Amino acid sequence: MTKIKICGLRRPCDVEYANRLKLDYVGFVFTPKSSRCISAETAFALRSELDSEICPVGVFVNAQPESVARLLEDGVIDMAQLHGQEDSAYIRHLKGLTNKPLIKAFSIHCAEDARASVNAQTDYILLDNGNGGTGKSFDWSLTTDVSRSYFLAGGLSAENIGQALRETAPYAVDVSSGVETDGYKDYEKMHRFVQAVRGN
Repeated sequence: MTKIKICGLRRPCDVEYANRLKLDYVGFVFTPKSSRCISAETAFALRSELDSEICPVGVFVNAQPESVARLLEDGVIDMAQLHGQEDSAYIRHLKGLTNKPLIKAFSIHCAEDARASVNAQTDYILLDNGNGGTGKSFDWSLTTDVSRSYFLAGGLSAENIGQALRETAPYAVDVSSGVETDGYKDYEKMHRFVQAVRGN
């Protein structure tokens, strides 16, 4: 069964929705330029209400490794998703600070991008269009060059997830804007997305 991650939670009701839908992962955004950015304090409060079976993931863009590790080691999040230009040296440094799982996101524009993603020295990879939060998908046929498990992101919604799953074979799917109305999580859209994934 394909795992489901919904990213950009920032309100208590968002966590309530996640618990009700029994998601596998949720994402807390720690990127200041994002409209979904929350503080560590808010994330900790939300995490305290999150079902223990749901993994909280922190999303970062070129953050100081020490800051990422602190949130992992303090139990604010259980996994970090790196969405910037974090290179192998950065990842080695971060791994020296924490043994918690890491996800590296890749912008997929061509076959070479897809092939390069498999070499990431992280526990998971995520394939996206752009730097995340664009609401646009990429050419899913490029995933045929990816020889390891991956999170599929970029422009997903209840309307296209069925086609995405027919054309790809992700370990997990990751959605944010596709389950929002006016910039906030919409339970009905989340519910339809989850149903569409689990019905495949």
